[in-house]
Amino acid sequence: MYLHLSRRKVPFIDFRTAFGNSILRFSDYCISELEDSVFQDHSYSMAEQYDINQPIYQVGEGNMSFSQMLNYFIDPAYQRGNLSRISDMHVKMGRPVSFRIDDDLTPMPEGVGVEEEVLRYMLGILLSEKHLQIVLDEDDPQDVDTAFEWKEQGVNFRLNVFRDRDGLAFVMRVLASNIPSIQEVGLPSEKIWQDITALKRGLVLVTGVTGSGKSTTISALVNHINLYRKTRIITLEDPVEFLFKSETSMVSQRQVGQDVKTFSGGLRSALRENPDVIFVGEIRDTETASLALSAAETGHLVFSTLHTRDAKGALSRIVDMFPAEQTKSLCLQLSFSLSFVLSQKLVPRADGNGRILAMEVLKNVPALGNLIRTGNWQQVYSTMETQSKEGMMTMEQHLLHLYQHGIITKESAITYTNEASLIERLS
Repeated sequence: MYLHLSRRKVPFIDFRTAFGNSILRFSDYCISELEDSVFQDHSYSMAEQYDINQPIYQVGEGNMSFSQMLNYFIDPAYQRGNLSRISDMHVKMGRPVSFRIDDDLTPMPEGVGVEEEVLRYMLGILLSEKHLQIVLDEDDPQDVDTAFEWKEQGVNFRLNVFRDRDGLAFVMRVLASNIPSIQEVGLPSEKIWQDITALKRGLVLVTGVTGSGKSTTISALVNHINLYRKTRIITLEDPVEFLFKSETSMVSQRQVGQDVKTFSGGLRSALRENPDVIFVGEIRDTETASLALSAAETGHLVFSTLHTRDAKGALSRIVDMFPAEQTKSLCLQLSFSLSFVLSQKLVPRADGNGRILAMEVLKNVPALGNLIRTGNWQQVYSTMETQSKEGMMTMEQHLLHLYQHGIITKESAITYTNEASLIERLS
């Protein structure tokens, strides 16, 4: 089989295990307009014009197909438990196809720089005709966000297509096919998740950088409630990453930009729908923060995320969203509403086999509540250090534990610490 690209023909050779006749199908939770990107119609045109098994990308002396590239995501060599160590595939004109493996962006061995014709062919496989026209429109270029499911393997992906100085580019992120259990996520102690999933009210924040697994942690906690408690659960997500199936609880998932316009608008609507548990994908603005605090204060269990490097920073971030004249009242409200802050990082394992969760746990016990009421953030860390019996721990305490048990290296512990105190302990 040959594909004519750039005036030359390259014979197909197997690079990795072939897939057979695999076809990508869009799932019913597609991030873009569902009626415009349903795959039933697109799949037939794609089968005629764009073949997922056609060898198109030069690797060494041969070409590989797009389906063979996807094989990396399910290759046992890159699996740890039910999770892939590969999180993303990056495709950019002039650069080799690259994969993010254990947080390192790694070019495909012997892969050449991607040519425009090849990249357009890949997009023809992935996008509906409407979205393909949008990204190829050079007069009015727009990004496209969408999602799809690889039906034969049960693997879900999130796709972002954009333009940079060199031309077209896209990133595909693999989404876990099934919601991992709390045990698979690897929270530091059983007491933490038991206390959180037993809550009837309060605000639970999970913080960390992009790609640190915040949504995965919350989804595992929410699904545990779904499995074992009789509740009404409403999620507001951008995008929807895990599909919940109603079990003992009744679950409704709503996507920002598709089912609701904004997080704040969706949250305001959710509060009229008799919920017990609300998952707000991210607190991005003052209105969402205010509604989340009020919901937690009035008898709802609210989960959400923030982008902060530690648990202490989450407290000040919430308060700083509001005008200075509201600081005193906000600190008081936060002291009543907050239940937990989990701040997490994914740290490389010493054996090179993936990454492990390192977590900081802040629990709103009376001593901490007093600090929050007065806005005394400086003493939060020392209080967490001394309240281990309450289930709290600092990032440094957990990193030290992981290092002492040979799970991570000394270098990783130092790299991922928030405080210089850990470096002194390891010196």
